[in-house]
Formats: sequence, C-alpha cells, structure tokens
Amino acid sequence: MADLIIKGGRLLTANGFIEGGVVAVENCSITFVGKNTKEKAEKVIDAKGCAVMSGLVNAHTHLAMTLFRGFADGLVYKDWIDRIQRAETKLTPKDVKAGAYLGALEMIKTGTTSFADMYIHMDKVAKVVEETGLRASLGFGMIEGRNEDSDTKLRSRVDFVRKWNGAAGGRITAMYAPHSALSCSKEFLVKVKEQARKDNVGIHIHVLETEDELNLMKKRYGMCSIKFLNSIGVLSSKLLAAHCVWLSDDDIVLLKDKNVNVVHCPSSNMALGAGIAPVPKMLEKGINVALGTDGAASSGSLDMWKEMRCASLLHRLKDPRAMPSSKVLEMATRNGALALGIKAGALAPEYLADIIIVDIKKPPFASSNLFSALVHGASGCDVRTTIVDGKILMEDYVVKVLDEEKIIEDAKDVIK
Repeated sequence: MADLIIKGGRLLTANGFIEGGVVAVENCSITFVGKNTKEKAEKVIDAKGCAVMSGLVNAHTHLAMTLFRGFADGLVYKDWIDRIQRAETKLTPKDVKAGAYLGALEMIKTGTTSFADMYIHMDKVAKVVEETGLRASLGFGMIEGRNEDSDTKLRSRVDFVRKWNGAAGGRITAMYAPHSALSCSKEFLVKVKEQARKDNVGIHIHVLETEDELNLMKKRYGMCSIKFLNSIGVLSSKLLAAHCVWLSDDDIVLLKDKNVNVVHCPSSNMALGAGIAPVPKMLEKGINVALGTDGAASSGSLDMWKEMRCASLLHRLKDPRAMPSSKVLEMATRNGALALGIKAGALAPEYLADIIIVDIKKPPFASSNLFSALVHGASGCDVRTTIVDGKILMEDYVVKVLDEEKIIEDAKDVIK
C-alpha cells in the first residue's frame, strides 16, 4: 500500500502532460506516475482542476534576510550592502531563527520545496529546516576579517558541515560558503577548497555579481573572479556559483568545461542595478543554470513564480525567443535539483516525493499553453498543496507544520 496517492490532476512530467493522472508515493519517493493504478493508499488527494508538478527549487537565497525586506530599498549596490552588513552585526541567533521561520513559511506557501541558503547563525536555520520538513543545502557564510580569525572561522564551518550534512533524514545537506572571491583571500579560498574536497561537499559562492567586483579582481589579481577561481582549482561540478552577471565569452566556456552550476537571480540583479547575466548564452553552451531569489532584502520576495516571470521577460527584451516558458520552468525545478545534487525536480518514479499542487481553475490559467500560463500568470498564492519527502506541509492552503500567525508576529517583533 502506498503512503499517498494524488489523482485527477493534470500532471506535468518530462514527457508532457497526463490528464487526470495519478501519482503514488511511498517511503519518501514517487513510485508511480501515470493514467491509472490499482494501488491503494492511506491518504488520497483529489487534484481535479489542478496542475500536479515537481516542487520548485530556490538555488540561492539568504533565508533570514526576510527581516530586511525593504530595509535598504532603492539604494545602489555599494550603499545597499554597507547598510545591510551593518544591520547584520546586530542580529542575534534568535533573530535569525525568527527570520528563517518567516522565510520557510513563505516558501511552503509558494511551492518551494528545496533551497540553497548561505547566511549567519546557520545552526538556527538548520533547526528550522529540520522542524518544518523542507529540503535544503545549507552553507555557513564566511567573510574574512569579521569577528574571528580565518582558521577559527573555518574550523567552526567544518563543525557545521559535519554536524548537519545528511541530517533530518537526508533532507539537509551542507556546503562551504565563502561569500566571494573578493571578500576572501586566495589562501583562505584554497583552504576552503581543500576542506570541501576532504568532506566531499560542495561550495556555494557569489561570483561576478557586480561590475565593481570585476574591476577590483582585475586590479588585485590581474584577472576576473572566474579565471581566478579556476586558477586555484575551485571551479568544478560541486560549485554553486550565484549571479555570474559580468561574464566574458571565455568565462562561459570555462564554466561549461568545469561543469559549474550557475544560479540566476534576476529580481535581485535588477533591484540593485547589478546588470543582466548572459543566461541565454550559458544555456546555449549547455551550462546548468538554476534560478534563485537571492535574499528578500534585495529581491523583495522568496516567491519563485515571480522569479520565473522575471527571468523569462528580462531576457526577451533582446530576443522574444530567448527563454521559452518550458525552459524557465525547468530552471526552477530540474536544473535547481541538479545544482543541489538531489534526485528531485521531476515528476517520475524513483524521484524524491517533492510535489506541489497548483490550482489552475483561476482566470490566468484559461490558456492553450499551460507552461506559459504557469510562468507568466501564476503566483505563490495559486499553490494549494506542498509536499516534501512525501509529507504534506501545506494542504488546501493550510500550513500544517507551522503556526503562521505566530511566525509573522515574531518576525515583526524583530523588525521593529
């Protein structure tokens, strides 16, 4: 007997749509996707009038920065980061936990089932992930010259990785998270690389987010961040490179040759005037490009549907053919799962049972092209049910794993 059956919905699979299809789940995995099954289950969800699809993957964010939503709005990047970093020095572990709860709540309600996070006081974030049932790849951020010497900083991150990698029944994985090639020395980044290889985990880092970073790296090392990271052996299939805005054609070739995973964060890049990443070129070269919201302090939201719409329309400014809706949806699901190294991102047998149910009985979905309707017309408010590892986190818009009202009030108390 299956643990869960979802029936009657329009299933979005790698091979197209299945009308009135059935999904069966057992032991955290999808066991059947098709038209009919004789399988019975303890729990049956009627998804008639809904799209059933893989959960969304937010491949780059800073969860607790929900506390800074709007705090530095309208500033250029240099002033924005200065104001944010000064405010971050005042955050307590309790504050970060409140912000992480708020971010987790937003993700559950908008259909994100997995995310990659890089921030401070990450033990608190890990405990929130463990409690809420979400899936996450967590990195304890590192900027040199703050609070503690580099060796002490790295030792504490080693402790974090070894404590949390594989925790929560495998829902939590850990990565090393140096902030950027600009904020960490060459010597430190080499140590991080060696430690990541020793622990067999990835590295999550910001790369060429701004033109200032490009110019300062050329001044410091005589090369851009991509070529610098390659020169010290950091570029690999285990690297999660966020932003990658200021790339040359040579950089794109390097990223492909090293099988680097890139995370596109269009809302944040636009909000901070950082520039437009050459995503169509990267996709054309076969680079795995995922999507991320970045922190809500810059993007304003953790809603991946908004991010998909931004990604699609931004790159159509130059060429309406550049970002097909089906490709954007793939970036937010399959590509994100691949970047995080998890067997998710597809509605198929043997994949993790990270599933969302989207109500398509609403006006924006009266369309002949459901892919386009989802990318351009959907919002997080259309997600009816969110499932991770086969566990229902939200059903019929009711979050089952968190006290929504308390979380919002607790976060407001910190924001004050």
